[in-house]
Amino acid sequence: MRFTHPDGSTLHLAYCTNVHGAETLDAVIAQLGAYCEPVRRHLDTPRLGVGLWLARDAATALAASPAALAHLRGELERRSLEVVTLNGFPYQGFGAASVKYRVYRPDWTEPARLDYTLDLARILAALLPDDVGEGTISTLPLGWHTAVDATARHTCRTALTTLAGSLDQLQQDTGRSVRIAVEPEPGCAVETTADAVDALADLPAHRIGVCLDTCHLATAFEEPAAALARLHTAGIDVVKAQLSAALHAPTPADPAVRTALAAFDEPRFLHQTRARHGTLLHASDDLGPALNGTALPDDVPWRSHFHVPLHAPPAPPLTSTTAVLKDALAELAGGRHPRCHHLEVETYTWQALPPALRPADDAALAAGIAAELALARDWLTDLGCKEQQP
Repeated sequence: MRFTHPDGSTLHLAYCTNVHGAETLDAVIAQLGAYCEPVRRHLDTPRLGVGLWLARDAATALAASPAALAHLRGELERRSLEVVTLNGFPYQGFGAASVKYRVYRPDWTEPARLDYTLDLARILAALLPDDVGEGTISTLPLGWHTAVDATARHTCRTALTTLAGSLDQLQQDTGRSVRIAVEPEPGCAVETTADAVDALADLPAHRIGVCLDTCHLATAFEEPAAALARLHTAGIDVVKAQLSAALHAPTPADPAVRTALAAFDEPRFLHQTRARHGTLLHASDDLGPALNGTALPDDVPWRSHFHVPLHAPPAPPLTSTTAVLKDALAELAGGRHPRCHHLEVETYTWQALPPALRPADDAALAAGIAAELALARDWLTDLGCKEQQP
């Protein structure tokens, strides 16, 4: 969906297709009809943005075949779908029964990450609508923290600098600009916006910026206004924002709260969990160890990296961090000029929810995604943005 900001510029709102876990090009094309088009019909919108996730195999097939790329673009246009952003964080296997730490490999010390991201950039340049001159790709925050020491950080920065030069050449060749959005995430080498300032200092700012995921922001107990002010002062752009909400447990010492949290401890994804005590942030790599160990104090709230549906926070005694999301969106899109033009709803955990909360079938999943987007549309409208009609 496209919106006109009060300053006249266009904001793009999409949903991320990593929720579907398609690994091959055929599966990517199939999901357009199975999910994306039904979501568009639910919203009764003339044009739906999709933030494509292209696994390594799908990206390889597209990069090697202009005909395949043209076919994908044609399928998007036929279904009134458009792509201005890609999710380049997971490399492959995101639909596997157990993802956990594997989602952070290859990291930015490994040539495979650079090669994959360059393929995505070339693909995105070919998929951008004719009237859109810039696309964005979100990527992992260098790597998992234990894999990125000082030497590895230098290797990562070298790779990102090389990438920036290749993107400059891509723009010369195609007339399309592609920017990379490093996505801070709990437990990674770049966990917070302060980490992003350190990691991205002196990198080419016209190519490399930040993807602000509001679930990650909330899990790290960052305040949106302060976080965005920090990035602005450092000259780092918010290239892309992912609208998402974390799981919030206000009183984790309560047995009822712990029982409710345990229902969200599942084997597929990593759910980094944090507690802030004064200025100190206590950390657990996953929700299960947080519940079973002593790493986190239980006299302060916990937040867990579990993307919960925007329109359906968990039942009491749990809640979500939707308030943080709304505050961040107001900072990004509610000012005199927007600070970010690419917005993406990214709730990839629908099938990881407790069984009673999972969608029963494909139609229910499409309806749930549409409900999230409808709420995001309302929030943008409340900020003075108007949905565009063709």
